[in-house]
Amino acid sequence: MKLEKMDAFFDSRLDIYEDHQLNCIESAKEFYPYTASLLPVTPGCRVLDLGCGTGLELDEYFKRNPGARVTGIDLACGMLKTLRAKFPDKNLNLIQGSYFDVPFGEQVFDAAVSAESLHHFTAEQKIPLYTKLCRSLKDSGYFILTDYLVEREEEEALYFRELARLKKDNGICDSGFYHYDTPLTRKHEIEALLAGGFSKVEVIGKWQNTYVLKADK
Repeated sequence: MKLEKMDAFFDSRLDIYEDHQLNCIESAKEFYPYTASLLPVTPGCRVLDLGCGTGLELDEYFKRNPGARVTGIDLACGMLKTLRAKFPDKNLNLIQGSYFDVPFGEQVFDAAVSAESLHHFTAEQKIPLYTKLCRSLKDSGYFILTDYLVEREEEEALYFRELARLKKDNGICDSGFYHYDTPLTRKHEIEALLAGGFSKVEVIGKWQNTYVLKADK
């Protein structure tokens, strides 16, 4: 198996991306709208979207709150261009880059969301990100994470071992982001969020291996 850089992987599949996400991921047509339903409806509220892609979680959200101000961050420029074209009249601040590197500011956002993006990273990578994210939220803010998680630590470890093997087979020595699913366990994901400073994390939805977590500042 040939590993591809994350941005190249998604941009090369731009023409089939939404169809794949909605029709090949079980219950996606349910959990994307559900995710949108959890975001604030106050006109003019500020929402941060990590790994926004083409905005599948925003399709329903902008119907509910057309005046929301959304900052979206994604590695893939093609995804962001598609998102902008879908919502030319919406208040979108789109940033091409890694959400690990982009500054979020402090006490800026009413809520944050990430859907089907963060299952590519380790807990050690996520904790500093979650710390930065928590600080960027207003005191009453919260984070909705809709993502692929596993139950058993053995399964989590297997994914990371396989990624290490593939990187070795591909001669990859750098620390760049390559597309391969490495979901954490539900327990480890919650622990990472709490380690990042969130005061409470609860599971509020589940479809097969896709969980919806709400993390309160």
